[in-house]
Amino acid sequence: MKEKIVVEVCCGSYYDAKEAILGGAKRIELNSGLWMGGLTPTTATMKMIRKEFPQLKVIAMVRPRGGGFCYKKEDVAVMMQEAGELLDAGADGIAFGFLKEDKSINTEDTKNMVKLIKSYKKEAVFHRAFDCLEDWKMGIELLIENNVDRVLTSGLAKTAWEGKEIIRELHYQWGNQIEILAGGGISADNLRKLLEETKVKQIHSSCKSWCIDPTTMGREVSYAYAPGEKEMMYDVVEQRLVRKLVQQVIN
Repeated sequence: MKEKIVVEVCCGSYYDAKEAILGGAKRIELNSGLWMGGLTPTTATMKMIRKEFPQLKVIAMVRPRGGGFCYKKEDVAVMMQEAGELLDAGADGIAFGFLKEDKSINTEDTKNMVKLIKSYKKEAVFHRAFDCLEDWKMGIELLIENNVDRVLTSGLAKTAWEGKEIIRELHYQWGNQIEILAGGGISADNLRKLLEETKVKQIHSSCKSWCIDPTTMGREVSYAYAPGEKEMMYDVVEQRLVRKLVQQVIN
């Protein structure tokens, strides 16, 4: 691939961020609770990453709970506070998403969040709440209108490969007005084909591996979140998988 492709790795911890940068990633999305789709990380994690890896670009997730993206006013107040604290701690941008009950963009909350982010001269990223929109064409227009810099999307499908037609249309129709970041089930095995099909210049991947924690279950209790053979495991970013992905875009 001769054109420069940005590889963003989805991280859930300081450990994940370290694995990502050692694997060659230049940008991460920092979360906690990835098993819930990604929640707000701690400011301590953000500060540690910024101190040890000043060259790494870090987009911090702001999401107060699992489930969907239609938030109560109390949730929004917390999100605004968290966004400011993460930006103060060194985040290069904030990933967020506000929807209404009818699955349309909540423009008021989006506008307020973007205003806060831009006051720090940082990047505003609308995450995969976009994939829950009823009218995605109107949605992308509203994000552009409200000065969002980038949107992360699987093309409204379970994976980016399944949603490649919509991702391609987003790139061709609106890619000169907003950055299109493709994410969802992307690995070194399907990256080249996805880039060829969609022509996007940015991809988002979890590069996930699994570690055993024998204390996950007791005699009568379980704290497992992964099914089947992964019941006693937790997920982490694996340096080897990051490197393998990055090699696909530089060779």
